[in-house]
Amino acid sequence: MEAIVVQELRKRYGEVQALDGVSFAVREGEVFGLLGPNGAGKSTTVRVLVTLTHADGGTAAVAGHDVRREPNAVRRSIGYVPQDSGVDQYGTGRENLMLQGRVQGMSGRALRARTEELLQLVGISEAADRVVKTYSGGMRRRLDIALGLVHRPRVLFLDEPTTGLDPEARVGMWAEVSRLAEAESLTILLTTHYLEEADQLADRLAIVSQGKIVVEGTPAELKANLRGDAVHIELADGKLDEARRVLAAIGAEPETQLGERTLVVRVADGGAALPGILGELDAAGVGVATVGVSRPSLNDVYLYFTGRDFTSEDRGE
Repeated sequence: MEAIVVQELRKRYGEVQALDGVSFAVREGEVFGLLGPNGAGKSTTVRVLVTLTHADGGTAAVAGHDVRREPNAVRRSIGYVPQDSGVDQYGTGRENLMLQGRVQGMSGRALRARTEELLQLVGISEAADRVVKTYSGGMRRRLDIALGLVHRPRVLFLDEPTTGLDPEARVGMWAEVSRLAEAESLTILLTTHYLEEADQLADRLAIVSQGKIVVEGTPAELKANLRGDAVHIELADGKLDEARRVLAAIGAEPETQLGERTLVVRVADGGAALPGILGELDAAGVGVATVGVSRPSLNDVYLYFTGRDFTSEDRGE
């Protein structure tokens, strides 16, 4: 069964085509990631799916309900944790959960029991009666997730769940999300611009770039499609044409170019091939400023399918 089905979603904001024919499906019980740099269209996709905005074209269904024709049914079936925290800073953790439960139509013993269950589940029971303003960033984010789970949704949307957290808190949140998915029998769709986060959390993922899905699969499948090692060669003198000729002659045809000075080639064994590559470039009078070798990563997958470096694009360079 598929918990989310998205077909040819389109959305424009003025001159910006935020979504340009986005299609994917999420199976029940899996953690599915939308991975892309800032501005790729991830959050817009989520806003359509949680009924906060309408697409200009295409269709989408969540938990068996059409997002346009049955928005109320969709809202009853989902939990949504946006990028910006929605907690009351001056209420306690317990008060926030009780209030959210009442908004969802819960009350009495059932609400109190669910509140206690969630405080334990997300690991903030000892701070339940402290004002949220005193919580750490990681604790607030765990409370955000608990708020999205009060009414036992079938599908949970996590929009950039670890943005703003320090590295240690981020790793802790990864463990928390994985545990929650199993404990609550949830389908989770998360958006992220952290490559490692997608690699760690997602059963499957779709890479989003400029409003389009460029490739989809498990992290392992996507990396396995890129055979061999990537060799990044930054030229000292900008002799790109000569460097391409030399590399092609030794069977290391450049896979892509980054900026004005860097070529990326893929070879079976980067460590073994590197001395020969550097020797041939030197013999041809092509200066090399820096060189690096890496095993296939999701950044390489992004680079291969888009021709752009993920980290640079995420920074808007």
